[in-house]
Amino acid sequence: MFPLEVFVLGLLLIAVPYFSTNNIASMYLDTVWNPEIELDREFPVVNWMILPYALLYMFYPATLILCPRDERGHAELAVGMQTMIVVTAFCCTIFLVLPAEIDLRDQIDWDSLSGWELVLFEFIHFSDNPWNAWPSLHIVHSYFLARLMTLWVSRERKESRAWQAFLILLWVEWVLLCISILTTKQHYLFDLVTGIAVAQLAWVTTKRTLDEVGTTGALAFAEACGWND
Repeated sequence: MFPLEVFVLGLLLIAVPYFSTNNIASMYLDTVWNPEIELDREFPVVNWMILPYALLYMFYPATLILCPRDERGHAELAVGMQTMIVVTAFCCTIFLVLPAEIDLRDQIDWDSLSGWELVLFEFIHFSDNPWNAWPSLHIVHSYFLARLMTLWVSRERKESRAWQAFLILLWVEWVLLCISILTTKQHYLFDLVTGIAVAQLAWVTTKRTLDEVGTTGALAFAEACGWND
């Protein structure tokens, strides 16, 4: 039940804050600082890149599925969830204090979209207003979760060629996702750069705690944190 509990917690403390700030900015706020540069409009629209963009939403269940089903894995998942909550709160604060509208969607040629591309674009545009620009949570979340999954696969399934192939596909998808936020006109280049910076900082900070879990043991770590109280 623990992964399911983490999933519900993520909906409440990660998804809800994101979509709440997204709608608040869209309805009530104005751009305070516009990070757009000339290069942002030079990136071509690549219709099929909406697929790797939308595949972010597979990172969340994949992380829960790959989490080791032991005390160490659960402790690491709890630590990772805490980081995700904190970093989401940090980014959402920026979205409200320094809101920026992403004014690029006019470059999309809707007549050139195939059936499935149109469905995905319409879904993304319906569910996600062109705000919450920087740092891109698409990048922050995907990078952090990819690092967490890589840690687990490398430790628990390092002898499996199939799982090593999975890691290759995972990081190819992440690179495509980084490109896709520009070529689907969902984000500015500045959003990508700041997203990577925040994600790397979050991972470096969290990795120390994850190492501590492995060194001290999950039960001792949980007791030291007061999780057993």
